[in-house]
Amino acid sequence: MSAPILEIIGLKTQFNTRRGILTAVDDVSFSLETGETLGVVGESGCGKSVTALSILQLLPRPMGKIAEGKIMFQGTDLAKAGLAAIRRIRGNDISMIFQEPMTSLNPVFTTGFQVMEPLRKHRGMTKSQAKKEAIKLLELVGIPEPASRIYDYPHQMSGGMRQRVMIAMALACRPKVMIADEPTTALDVTIQAQILELMKQLQREIGMTVLLITHDLGVVAETCQRVIVMYAGKIIEKAPVEELFSSPAHPYTNGLLNSLPKTGSHHALKPIPGTVPSMLQLPSGCAFQERCRFSDRKCLEDPPWIEIRQGHMVRCWRPMEHY
Repeated sequence: MSAPILEIIGLKTQFNTRRGILTAVDDVSFSLETGETLGVVGESGCGKSVTALSILQLLPRPMGKIAEGKIMFQGTDLAKAGLAAIRRIRGNDISMIFQEPMTSLNPVFTTGFQVMEPLRKHRGMTKSQAKKEAIKLLELVGIPEPASRIYDYPHQMSGGMRQRVMIAMALACRPKVMIADEPTTALDVTIQAQILELMKQLQREIGMTVLLITHDLGVVAETCQRVIVMYAGKIIEKAPVEELFSSPAHPYTNGLLNSLPKTGSHHALKPIPGTVPSMLQLPSGCAFQERCRFSDRKCLEDPPWIEIRQGHMVRCWRPMEHY
């Protein structure tokens, strides 16, 4: 097998808060194979977005920092890369679609200017060349009348169109890796389906690798080949998508799947009992133990990684397959 295009090894990201050191990402390791789509799922606050921001050194400074670990991209450790090196990679080799386009797009610049910026910075285009390419990109992502819409400001566009502009910016330099952080949040289902289909189409056309961060398991089922599940800053399960949906091994993953509405079912949804523990006061051992109906005294110790089947790993003392 060829080497992964991106490999995260033992990543620990911390924030210095008034209440103490908060470890938002703890011992996270995974790899991305060229051309695949890897899903990262979990509840809000589990560390998904912080993991993505860590990759491109976009953590708020000086409060946030990478305390441990490596982020290997084509022989370069991004966790230790200097600002000049990371700026060459951001938006060029690795691009990112942020969670909320209205706050990610600059309100005082036209959308055309913002799409043109990476073209001029990373690809060395003149203003006229960048303008022509920006129009092509906006047309590619389905913006109607792109030659006139490049003069629009973000507030003049709908949420779906702003998200398409974000995708056009992310694709401007034909990146090797795209990080999509909740790319369909707050969009209606029709626009969501269009955005996902657009991402799959573009992935086929330019062969990029996608890291898809979401809380929506339906999106994962439709777009990803592999998936990792995060809880309280740690990865607790990783598996091929079909394997995870058919045979979830961690009680938390099983709870997530059981909480999904099912077609044709009139039964009430089954929420996971309890709440996520404070990241500043995590219990010793498994962070899910207080919400887990299978927990026992063994769960007071850190659970090991157990291989359920090839490619399917779970961090749990009592995987679901034991019941």
